[in-house]
Amino acid sequence: MGSGWRSACGLAGLLGVLAWAPASLAQEDPAAREQPAGEGGAAEEQDLAKDVQNPVANLISVPLQDNVDFGIGPSNRTRNTLNIQPVIPVSLTLDWNLINRIIVPVVYQPDAGADTGGTFGLGDTSATFFFAPAKPGALIWGVGPALLLPTATDDALGTGKWSVGPSVVVLVQPEPWSIGVLAKNVWSVFGSEDRASVNQLLLQYFITYNLPKGWYVTSAPILTANWEADEDPWVIPFGAGAGRVFKVGGQALNGSVSAYYNAVRPEGSADWQLRLQLAFLFPKGKMKAQ
Repeated sequence: MGSGWRSACGLAGLLGVLAWAPASLAQEDPAAREQPAGEGGAAEEQDLAKDVQNPVANLISVPLQDNVDFGIGPSNRTRNTLNIQPVIPVSLTLDWNLINRIIVPVVYQPDAGADTGGTFGLGDTSATFFFAPAKPGALIWGVGPALLLPTATDDALGTGKWSVGPSVVVLVQPEPWSIGVLAKNVWSVFGSEDRASVNQLLLQYFITYNLPKGWYVTSAPILTANWEADEDPWVIPFGAGAGRVFKVGGQALNGSVSAYYNAVRPEGSADWQLRLQLAFLFPKGKMKAQ
């Protein structure tokens, strides 16, 4: 009940921020209301929204993504994972960028076979590095290595293995859409000998429709496959959500709420997931304070 209550409070808080943002923007920059449609702050929000939806955009961001998984095990337990996932682009040459994406999870993992109890701590850190054209055409893409680092503070929260593999992202952004797919597969290369080998696929497709004033609706489920599993390797969710790119003071933010039902899943795993995200954005030359 405690996890569900915290999740409800987090959802209410994020919705409150999204609803309050338009009034905040209006108070900070009254002149923006006098600009023609498609210009000024609204146009900046629209442009930044498309950058946010591009995993290899030249945009520094620090998303805080909270994933609440419901219905785990026979007692319908709840798992909570807060992903701290900074994205830092680096210009290598005039033609190439290196996009560094790090995910550090802070996890509460319930004891699936019991009514109470669980483990709290850090999970394994994921690091992905995309080499991407600095000036992409209609087809935007990036490729590079993916790493899984055994940083978990407890065996229940990680694999105990160092893992590596390839990653790729491809997308197009015909107005007003962003459509793409991100995929990576990692294999364990060394680590604790008494832990199972790792061979994991992560596949995320994303379809986003942009609306006026930085609002958007999106579907971005994360499909996974554990190729080492004897049966039921796949988790395949379906769902959608909504979000908004906005500014508070001089700080650009991206907030979103979405929910996904796991239509295919191993026995005992979560039925569905609530995803809350608030990202701090640091664009170059966009949405600056007036």
